[in-house]
Parts: sequence; structure tokens; C-alpha cells
Amino acid sequence: MDTYMGIILIVVILVAVLMIGKMKSQTEWLINFLLRGVLGMMSIYFVNFLLADAFPGLEIGYNAITFLTTGVLGFPGIAMLYGINFYMLL
Repeated sequence: MDTYMGIILIVVILVAVLMIGKMKSQTEWLINFLLRGVLGMMSIYFVNFLLADAFPGLEIGYNAITFLTTGVLGFPGIAMLYGINFYMLL
């Protein structure tokens, strides 16, 4: 029984270490996602402000879809949103 208990203890410790490493990488990913989302929404606000006079109707709305797009893709997501909106404007 002592050998089996030792093996089980080693496996439990290894699984605990792997879980701690996984949680650390998930929190890092979550923080990056939130920062990209917030910076993306701020960028959309300023670009909307700058383009309001030159290109009416090209503004992007502030909603969950734009937050998710900018959170996942970052600044290329902002360019994609404006590209889609420009295409719809044509």
C-alpha cells in the first residue's frame, strides 16, 4: 500500500502544479483581453470623434460585439470593424 500511496501522492502534486500553471496563464490572457477591449473601445471613441465631420455615417457603435472583437483581435479588429462599416456605406 505504501508504494501505491506514494504514486498517488506524486500524481496529485503534479496535477496541482499543472492546474496552478494553467490558472496563471488564464488570468494573464483575461487581463490582456480586457486591456485590448478597453483600449479598443477608447480608440473607437476617438476615431469616431475625428471622423464625424469628414465621413458622416462611418461611426462604429459601442456594444458587446465591438468590445469582443477588439478584445480578441486588438487594433486589427478595429480596422476590420471600420472596413465592414465602410463597405456597408458604399
